[in-house]
Amino acid sequence: MLTDPQRFIIEIIKYNEHKIKMISLITGGAGFIGSALVRNLLQDKENTVINVDNLSYSGNLGSIPAKLQHKNYIFEECDIVNKKNIFKVIDKYQPNVIFHLAAESHVDRSIKEPRAFIDSNILGTYNLLEASKKLCKKNASISGASFRFHHISTDEVFGDLELGEARFNEHSLYNPSSPYAASKAASDHLVRSWGRTYDIPYVITNCSNNYGPYQFPEKLIPHIITNAIKGIDLPVYGNGMQIRDWLYVDDHVEALKLVATKGQTYHTYVVGGNNEIQNIDVVKEICSYLDKIIKIKPNQISSFHELIKFVKDRPGHDKRYAINASKLTTELSWKPKENFTSGIKKTIDWYLQNTQWWENILSGSHEMGRIALDDNDQQ
Repeated sequence: MLTDPQRFIIEIIKYNEHKIKMISLITGGAGFIGSALVRNLLQDKENTVINVDNLSYSGNLGSIPAKLQHKNYIFEECDIVNKKNIFKVIDKYQPNVIFHLAAESHVDRSIKEPRAFIDSNILGTYNLLEASKKLCKKNASISGASFRFHHISTDEVFGDLELGEARFNEHSLYNPSSPYAASKAASDHLVRSWGRTYDIPYVITNCSNNYGPYQFPEKLIPHIITNAIKGIDLPVYGNGMQIRDWLYVDDHVEALKLVATKGQTYHTYVVGGNNEIQNIDVVKEICSYLDKIIKIKPNQISSFHELIKFVKDRPGHDKRYAINASKLTTELSWKPKENFTSGIKKTIDWYLQNTQWWENILSGSHEMGRIALDDNDQQ
Protein backbone atom coordinates (compact mmCIF):
# COMPACT_ATOMS: atom_id res chain seq x y z
CA MET A 1 0.00 0.00 0.00
CA LEU A 2 1.40 3.39 -1.03
CA THR A 3 2.24 5.94 1.63
CA ASP A 4 1.04 9.54 1.34
CA PRO A 5 4.49 10.83 0.23
CA GLN A 6 4.63 8.12 -2.47
CA ARG A 7 1.19 9.08 -3.74
CA PHE A 8 2.29 12.72 -3.76
CA ILE A 9 5.35 11.94 -5.94
CA ILE A 10 3.28 9.84 -8.35
CA GLU A 11 0.71 12.64 -8.67
CA ILE A 12 3.40 15.17 -9.58
CA ILE A 13 4.89 12.81 -12.19
CA LYS A 14 1.48 12.12 -13.72
CA TYR A 15 0.59 15.79 -13.72
CA ASN A 16 3.78 16.82 -15.51
CA GLU A 17 3.43 13.98 -18.04
CA HIS A 18 -0.07 15.10 -18.99
CA LYS A 19 0.64 18.81 -18.86
CA ILE A 20 1.21 19.32 -22.57
CA LYS A 21 -0.66 22.61 -22.65
CA MET A 22 -1.91 24.60 -19.70
CA ILE A 23 -5.48 25.83 -20.11
CA SER A 24 -6.35 27.89 -17.05
CA LEU A 25 -9.85 29.17 -16.44
CA ILE A 26 -9.92 31.92 -13.83
CA THR A 27 -13.21 33.01 -12.31
CA GLY A 28 -13.09 36.56 -11.01
CA GLY A 29 -10.18 37.32 -13.32
CA ALA A 30 -11.03 41.02 -13.47
CA GLY A 31 -10.91 41.35 -9.69
CA PHE A 32 -7.93 42.16 -7.50
CA ILE A 33 -6.30 38.76 -6.92
CA GLY A 34 -7.75 37.27 -10.09
CA SER A 35 -6.28 39.97 -12.34
CA ALA A 36 -2.89 39.57 -10.63
CA LEU A 37 -3.04 35.86 -11.46
CA VAL A 38 -4.06 36.61 -15.05
CA ARG A 39 -1.18 39.07 -15.47
CA ASN A 40 1.24 36.49 -14.10
CA LEU A 41 0.04 33.64 -16.31
CA LEU A 42 0.02 35.81 -19.44
CA GLN A 43 3.77 36.29 -19.11
CA ASP A 44 4.10 32.76 -20.54
CA LYS A 45 2.59 32.91 -24.03
CA GLU A 46 2.23 29.13 -24.09
CA ASN A 47 -0.48 29.40 -21.45
CA THR A 48 -4.09 29.66 -22.53
CA VAL A 49 -5.87 31.92 -20.05
CA ILE A 50 -9.66 32.17 -19.96
CA ASN A 51 -10.78 35.08 -17.80
CA VAL A 52 -14.37 34.64 -16.59
CA ASP A 53 -15.90 37.62 -14.80
CA ASN A 54 -19.31 39.25 -14.55
CA LEU A 55 -17.72 42.72 -14.28
CA SER A 56 -19.58 43.62 -11.11
CA TYR A 57 -18.69 46.79 -9.18
CA SER A 58 -15.14 45.63 -8.33
CA GLY A 59 -14.34 43.95 -11.66
CA ASN A 60 -12.13 46.03 -13.92
CA LEU A 61 -10.64 44.91 -17.23
CA GLY A 62 -8.31 47.90 -16.96
CA SER A 63 -6.37 45.79 -14.44
CA ILE A 64 -5.08 43.66 -17.33
CA PRO A 65 -2.84 45.87 -19.50
CA ALA A 66 -3.28 45.45 -23.27
CA LYS A 67 0.45 44.86 -23.72
CA LEU A 68 0.15 41.57 -21.79
CA GLN A 69 -2.78 40.24 -23.79
CA HIS A 70 -1.97 37.75 -26.56
CA LYS A 71 -3.82 35.32 -28.83
CA ASN A 72 -4.16 32.73 -26.04
CA TYR A 73 -5.96 35.18 -23.77
CA ILE A 74 -9.75 35.03 -23.81
CA PHE A 75 -12.28 37.04 -21.83
CA GLU A 76 -15.77 35.69 -21.19
CA GLU A 77 -18.28 37.96 -19.47
CA CYS A 78 -20.23 35.45 -17.41
CA ASP A 79 -21.81 35.29 -13.97
CA ILE A 80 -21.08 32.02 -12.17
CA VAL A 81 -24.53 32.25 -10.58
CA ASN A 82 -25.96 31.60 -14.06
CA LYS A 83 -25.66 27.81 -14.27
CA LYS A 84 -26.43 27.52 -17.97
CA ASN A 85 -23.83 30.09 -19.00
CA ILE A 86 -20.99 28.81 -16.82
CA PHE A 87 -21.64 25.24 -18.00
CA LYS A 88 -21.37 26.47 -21.58
CA VAL A 89 -18.07 28.28 -20.94
CA ILE A 90 -16.41 25.34 -19.18
CA ASP A 91 -17.61 22.87 -21.82
CA LYS A 92 -16.30 25.17 -24.57
CA TYR A 93 -12.73 25.50 -23.26
CA GLN A 94 -12.26 22.30 -21.19
CA PRO A 95 -9.59 23.72 -18.87
CA ASN A 96 -6.83 21.78 -17.11
CA VAL A 97 -7.12 24.04 -14.09
CA ILE A 98 -9.98 26.11 -12.73
CA PHE A 99 -8.81 28.85 -10.37
CA HIS A 100 -12.00 29.82 -8.56
CA LEU A 101 -11.61 33.38 -7.28
CA ALA A 102 -14.99 34.87 -8.17
CA ALA A 103 -16.68 35.95 -4.96
CA GLU A 104 -18.35 38.76 -3.15
CA SER A 105 -15.54 39.55 -0.74
CA HIS A 106 -16.12 42.68 1.33
CA VAL A 107 -17.15 42.08 4.94
CA ASP A 108 -18.92 45.43 5.25
CA ARG A 109 -21.06 44.74 2.21
CA SER A 110 -21.93 41.28 3.56
CA ILE A 111 -23.28 42.86 6.74
CA LYS A 112 -25.48 45.25 4.77
CA GLU A 113 -26.49 42.96 1.88
CA PRO A 114 -25.79 39.28 2.74
CA ARG A 115 -27.99 37.78 -0.01
CA ALA A 116 -25.49 38.59 -2.78
CA PHE A 117 -22.84 36.66 -0.84
CA ILE A 118 -25.05 33.60 -0.57
CA ASP A 119 -25.75 33.69 -4.32
CA SER A 120 -22.19 34.25 -5.54
CA ASN A 121 -20.09 32.44 -2.97
CA ILE A 122 -22.29 29.40 -2.35
CA LEU A 123 -24.56 28.96 -5.37
CA GLY A 124 -21.80 30.09 -7.76
CA THR A 125 -19.36 27.56 -6.30
CA TYR A 126 -22.00 24.83 -6.57
CA ASN A 127 -22.47 25.64 -10.26
CA LEU A 128 -18.74 25.46 -10.93
CA LEU A 129 -18.43 22.14 -9.13
CA GLU A 130 -21.33 20.69 -11.12
CA ALA A 131 -19.78 21.92 -14.36
CA SER A 132 -16.45 20.36 -13.33
CA LYS A 133 -18.17 17.07 -12.53
CA LYS A 134 -19.75 17.04 -15.98
CA LEU A 135 -16.41 17.89 -17.59
CA CYS A 136 -14.58 15.06 -15.84
CA LYS A 137 -17.27 12.56 -16.81
CA LYS A 138 -17.27 13.72 -20.42
CA ASN A 139 -13.53 13.59 -20.87
CA ALA A 140 -11.78 11.10 -18.62
CA SER A 141 -8.39 12.14 -20.01
CA ILE A 142 -8.50 15.47 -18.14
CA SER A 143 -9.62 14.00 -14.84
CA GLY A 144 -7.40 12.69 -12.09
CA ALA A 145 -3.89 14.08 -11.76
CA SER A 146 -4.14 16.33 -14.86
CA PHE A 147 -7.16 18.38 -13.72
CA ARG A 148 -7.42 20.60 -10.68
CA PHE A 149 -10.27 22.59 -9.24
CA HIS A 150 -8.41 25.18 -7.19
CA HIS A 151 -10.71 26.89 -4.73
CA ILE A 152 -9.26 30.11 -3.35
CA SER A 153 -10.67 30.99 0.07
CA THR A 154 -9.89 33.12 3.11
CA ASP A 155 -8.53 32.76 6.63
CA GLU A 156 -11.70 34.51 7.86
CA VAL A 157 -13.48 31.13 7.81
CA PHE A 158 -11.54 30.31 11.00
CA GLY A 159 -12.85 33.27 12.97
CA ASP A 160 -10.33 35.28 14.95
CA LEU A 161 -7.46 34.74 17.36
CA GLU A 162 -6.55 36.10 20.76
CA LEU A 163 -3.15 37.69 21.29
CA GLY A 164 -0.60 34.93 21.80
CA GLU A 165 -2.89 32.23 20.40
CA ALA A 166 -1.31 29.89 17.83
CA ARG A 167 -1.68 31.00 14.22
CA PHE A 168 -4.18 29.38 11.86
CA ASN A 169 -3.08 26.28 9.99
CA GLU A 170 -4.68 23.63 7.79
CA HIS A 171 -6.26 21.94 10.82
CA SER A 172 -7.86 25.03 12.36
CA LEU A 173 -11.54 24.72 13.19
CA TYR A 174 -14.10 26.76 11.28
CA ASN A 175 -15.73 29.59 13.24
CA PRO A 176 -16.83 32.34 10.80
CA SER A 177 -17.87 35.68 12.27
CA SER A 178 -19.47 37.54 9.34
CA PRO A 179 -21.90 36.66 6.55
CA TYR A 180 -18.96 36.88 4.14
CA ALA A 181 -16.85 34.43 6.15
CA ALA A 182 -19.81 32.07 6.59
CA SER A 183 -20.46 32.03 2.85
CA LYS A 184 -16.81 31.23 2.14
CA ALA A 185 -16.82 28.50 4.80
CA ALA A 186 -19.85 26.96 3.12
CA SER A 187 -18.11 27.03 -0.25
CA ASP A 188 -15.01 25.34 1.24
CA HIS A 189 -17.21 22.52 2.55
CA LEU A 190 -18.95 22.16 -0.81
CA VAL A 191 -15.61 21.72 -2.58
CA ARG A 192 -14.43 19.07 -0.13
CA SER A 193 -17.72 17.17 -0.33
CA TRP A 194 -17.76 17.19 -4.15
CA GLY A 195 -14.19 15.93 -4.07
CA ARG A 196 -15.05 13.04 -1.80
CA THR A 197 -18.45 12.18 -3.30
CA TYR A 198 -17.82 12.79 -7.01
CA ASP A 199 -14.01 12.47 -7.25
CA ILE A 200 -13.50 16.05 -8.37
CA PRO A 201 -9.73 16.63 -7.97
CA TYR A 202 -9.42 19.78 -5.88
CA VAL A 203 -7.01 21.85 -3.85
CA ILE A 204 -8.03 24.62 -1.45
CA THR A 205 -6.03 27.61 -0.29
CA ASN A 206 -7.01 29.93 2.56
CA CYS A 207 -5.13 33.20 2.44
CA SER A 208 -4.59 36.10 4.80
CA ASN A 209 -5.29 39.76 3.88
CA ASN A 210 -3.92 40.70 0.46
CA TYR A 211 -2.69 44.10 -0.66
CA GLY A 212 -0.90 45.53 -3.67
CA PRO A 213 -1.53 47.29 -7.01
CA TYR A 214 -4.98 47.31 -8.65
CA GLN A 215 -6.91 46.72 -5.40
CA PHE A 216 -10.40 48.20 -5.39
CA PRO A 217 -10.35 51.39 -3.27
CA GLU A 218 -12.93 50.26 -0.71
CA LYS A 219 -10.39 47.99 1.02
CA LEU A 220 -8.33 49.37 3.90
CA ILE A 221 -4.92 49.97 2.30
CA PRO A 222 -5.98 51.49 -1.05
CA HIS A 223 -8.73 53.43 0.73
CA ILE A 224 -6.20 55.02 3.08
CA ILE A 225 -3.73 55.71 0.26
CA THR A 226 -6.27 57.34 -2.06
CA ASN A 227 -7.91 59.36 0.71
CA ALA A 228 -4.51 60.62 1.85
CA ILE A 229 -3.56 61.67 -1.68
CA LYS A 230 -6.84 63.64 -1.84
CA GLY A 231 -6.24 65.13 1.61
CA ILE A 232 -9.42 63.81 3.25
CA ASP A 233 -10.12 61.82 6.44
CA LEU A 234 -8.45 58.43 6.96
CA PRO A 235 -11.14 56.41 8.82
CA VAL A 236 -9.91 53.77 11.27
CA TYR A 237 -12.39 51.36 12.85
CA GLY A 238 -12.66 51.38 16.65
CA ASN A 239 -9.26 51.73 18.31
CA GLY A 240 -7.39 50.38 15.29
CA MET A 241 -5.83 47.56 17.31
CA GLN A 242 -7.13 44.78 15.05
CA ILE A 243 -4.28 42.64 13.72
CA ARG A 244 -4.00 41.27 10.19
CA ASP A 245 -1.36 39.13 8.50
CA TRP A 246 -0.59 41.11 5.34
CA LEU A 247 0.24 39.21 2.13
CA TYR A 248 1.53 40.97 -1.00
CA VAL A 249 -0.68 39.92 -3.90
CA ASP A 250 2.14 38.80 -6.22
CA ASP A 251 3.50 36.52 -3.49
CA HIS A 252 0.01 35.06 -3.13
CA VAL A 253 -0.21 34.44 -6.89
CA GLU A 254 3.06 32.49 -6.86
CA ALA A 255 1.63 30.31 -4.09
CA LEU A 256 -1.57 29.73 -6.08
CA LYS A 257 0.41 28.54 -9.10
CA LEU A 258 2.52 26.19 -7.00
CA VAL A 259 -0.47 24.65 -5.26
CA ALA A 260 -2.40 24.25 -8.52
CA THR A 261 0.45 22.47 -10.29
CA LYS A 262 2.37 20.71 -7.51
CA GLY A 263 0.16 20.62 -4.43
CA GLN A 264 -1.34 17.39 -3.18
CA THR A 265 -4.83 16.77 -4.55
CA TYR A 266 -7.61 16.83 -1.93
CA HIS A 267 -5.40 18.92 0.36
CA THR A 268 -5.67 22.40 1.85
CA TYR A 269 -2.84 24.93 2.11
CA VAL A 270 -2.95 28.16 4.11
CA VAL A 271 -1.08 31.16 2.69
CA GLY A 272 0.14 34.08 4.78
CA GLY A 273 2.67 36.89 4.52
CA ASN A 274 4.10 36.50 8.04
CA ASN A 275 3.36 40.20 8.61
CA GLU A 276 1.14 40.61 11.68
CA ILE A 277 0.43 44.33 12.01
CA GLN A 278 -2.25 46.36 13.77
CA ASN A 279 -4.52 48.34 11.46
CA ILE A 280 -3.54 51.64 13.07
CA ASP A 281 0.13 50.87 12.45
CA VAL A 282 -0.65 50.10 8.79
CA VAL A 283 -2.28 53.52 8.48
CA LYS A 284 0.61 55.24 10.25
CA GLU A 285 3.20 53.53 8.03
CA ILE A 286 1.35 54.73 4.94
CA CYS A 287 1.25 58.26 6.36
CA SER A 288 4.94 58.22 7.23
CA TYR A 289 5.99 57.09 3.76
CA LEU A 290 3.76 59.70 2.10
CA ASP A 291 5.19 62.38 4.41
CA LYS A 292 8.65 61.42 3.21
CA ILE A 293 7.97 61.47 -0.53
CA ILE A 294 5.32 64.22 -0.88
CA LYS A 295 6.73 67.61 0.02
CA ILE A 296 3.71 69.75 -0.86
CA LYS A 297 0.78 68.20 0.99
CA PRO A 298 -2.92 68.67 0.24
CA ASN A 299 -5.31 70.96 2.13
CA GLN A 300 -2.53 72.77 4.01
CA ILE A 301 -1.73 69.84 6.32
CA SER A 302 1.82 69.48 7.60
CA SER A 303 1.62 65.68 7.98
CA PHE A 304 -0.70 62.99 6.65
CA HIS A 305 -1.03 61.71 10.21
CA GLU A 306 -3.33 64.68 10.86
CA LEU A 307 -5.98 63.04 8.66
CA ILE A 308 -6.40 59.93 10.85
CA LYS A 309 -9.93 59.73 12.25
CA PHE A 310 -11.23 56.97 14.54
CA VAL A 311 -14.80 55.92 13.66
CA LYS A 312 -17.44 53.55 14.99
CA ASP A 313 -16.25 49.94 14.86
CA ARG A 314 -17.66 47.33 12.49
CA PRO A 315 -20.19 44.87 14.02
CA GLY A 316 -18.49 41.60 15.00
CA HIS A 317 -15.05 42.88 14.02
CA ASP A 318 -12.47 40.08 14.31
CA LYS A 319 -9.49 40.88 16.53
CA ARG A 320 -6.61 39.04 14.91
CA TYR A 321 -5.80 36.88 11.89
CA ALA A 322 -2.47 35.12 11.47
CA ILE A 323 -1.31 32.26 9.24
CA ASN A 324 1.22 29.48 9.79
CA ALA A 325 2.20 28.61 6.21
CA SER A 326 4.81 25.99 7.15
CA LYS A 327 3.10 23.24 5.11
CA LEU A 328 3.30 25.33 1.96
CA THR A 329 6.89 26.30 2.72
CA THR A 330 8.02 22.75 3.52
CA GLU A 331 6.25 20.88 0.71
CA LEU A 332 6.46 23.40 -2.12
CA SER A 333 9.38 25.64 -1.08
CA TRP A 334 7.24 28.79 -1.17
CA LYS A 335 8.00 31.88 0.81
CA PRO A 336 6.93 35.51 0.34
CA LYS A 337 9.44 37.81 -1.33
CA GLU A 338 7.99 40.99 0.14
CA ASN A 339 7.96 42.04 3.76
CA PHE A 340 5.38 44.67 4.69
CA THR A 341 7.78 47.60 4.43
CA SER A 342 8.89 46.74 0.90
CA GLY A 343 5.41 45.72 -0.23
CA ILE A 344 3.64 48.82 1.07
CA LYS A 345 6.18 51.10 -0.61
CA LYS A 346 5.59 49.35 -3.95
CA THR A 347 1.85 49.64 -3.41
CA ILE A 348 1.88 53.35 -2.52
CA ASP A 349 4.20 54.13 -5.45
CA TRP A 350 1.82 52.31 -7.80
CA TYR A 351 -1.22 54.30 -6.63
CA LEU A 352 0.74 57.55 -6.98
CA GLN A 353 1.81 56.62 -10.51
CA ASN A 354 -1.61 55.32 -11.61
CA THR A 355 -4.03 57.93 -10.34
CA GLN A 356 -6.21 57.68 -13.44
CA TRP A 357 -6.98 54.00 -12.71
CA TRP A 358 -8.44 54.66 -9.26
CA GLU A 359 -9.83 58.12 -10.01
CA ASN A 360 -11.94 56.58 -12.78
CA ILE A 361 -13.36 54.16 -10.22
CA LEU A 362 -14.02 56.79 -7.58
CA SER A 363 -15.68 59.15 -10.06
CA GLY A 364 -18.02 56.44 -11.34
CA SER A 365 -21.21 54.98 -9.93
CA HIS A 366 -19.46 52.64 -7.50
CA GLU A 367 -20.93 52.75 -4.01
CA MET A 368 -18.07 52.48 -1.57
CA GLY A 369 -18.70 49.67 0.86
CA ARG A 370 -16.99 50.67 4.10
CA ILE A 371 -19.73 50.92 6.73
CA ALA A 372 -17.90 53.61 8.68
CA LEU A 373 -18.12 55.91 5.67
CA ASP A 374 -21.92 56.04 5.85
CA ASP A 375 -23.07 59.32 7.44
CA ASN A 376 -25.31 57.57 9.97
CA ASP A 377 -22.44 55.46 11.23
CA GLN A 378 -19.93 58.24 11.78
CA GLN A 379 -21.79 59.77 14.69
